[in-house]
Amino acid sequence: MSQKTNSIAYKSIKRLFDFLLSCIGVIIILPVFIVIMIILKLTGEREVFYLQERMGLNNKPFYIYKFATMLKNSSNMGNKNLTVRNDPRITKVGKFLRMTKINELPQILNVIKGDMSLIGPRPLLAKSFEKYTTDVQEIIYKNRPGITGMGSLIFRDEELLVSTYKELGKDPMEYYRNYIYPYKGELENWYYHNCSISVDFKILFLTFWSLVNKDSQLVFKLLKNLPPKPASLTVEGVKKLK
Repeated sequence: MSQKTNSIAYKSIKRLFDFLLSCIGVIIILPVFIVIMIILKLTGEREVFYLQERMGLNNKPFYIYKFATMLKNSSNMGNKNLTVRNDPRITKVGKFLRMTKINELPQILNVIKGDMSLIGPRPLLAKSFEKYTTDVQEIIYKNRPGITGMGSLIFRDEELLVSTYKELGKDPMEYYRNYIYPYKGELENWYYHNCSISVDFKILFLTFWSLVNKDSQLVFKLLKNLPPKPASLTVEGVKKLK
């Protein structure tokens, strides 16, 4: 069987798996959805959903769904599209939703629609996408963007790293540009060349595992030949940067 046929088979099986599991998931988490929607409607700015344009399959934009966690005009305030730990633009309820990742749950609707997959590269803002090298830009969204993926697994403490860098009196965007984006690019390049049903199931398992084992490094044991994580992407490493 040719590599192209293998790719078509993999994507077809994955799409079917995404659709069926997401439909089941919506039924299971519907009570949670309703409770959160009521809470958001009665607190903060009474906004329930937040829609934002992101890069999607074949570099075509789409609107991602999230529960609202920040002030309405947050993209024009403070750090704009950059979020740091204890960001004042985050609402009280929003802080809990972001900490538990519950704010990401509405993306299951994007999966059902076909905008996203359960597993894949995270969908980026166009401005963030442009910070990747050309070779990464060409391949990253040949797969549907995912609710979870390599970047989500390894950068669980991203906000803390950026906040630590900012507390040193440095520009957080500089940290993204010089340290975060290059390594994320390596991870997405690895995923593109290694993606399979087996790898996707491992990433799905590791995502749930990381919720109860926050500091686990199991990802580097289960997924072979991953690009080694630079010291600059740890809190202690950030503090040593000049």
